Amino acid sequence: MEAYYNCLHCMNKKVRILTTDGKRHEGIIVDVDRNNVYLKTKGNGKMKTSAFNPYGNYYGGFYGYGSEILTLSLFTLLAIALI
Repeated sequence: MEAYYNCLHCMNKKVRILTTDGKRHEGIIVDVDRNNVYLKTKGNGKMKTSAFNPYGNYYGGFYGYGSEILTLSLFTLLAIALI
């Protein structure tokens, strides 16, 4: 639950996220729900997910051309830092 509130506090801010598997992600938190955080990163207009996504992986650049929305499970977050 603490990760959820930390993500809410960082909404619309540029962050660096470290996950439990050692990966680092940078971007802007555009949304958060009770299970996932959605991070807008530079990319090719596709959505990547760290969990099962029943809607497929193409997001069509909804948050802007060339952006990528990365979905991370709140359970995999180790640290969030504002940058």
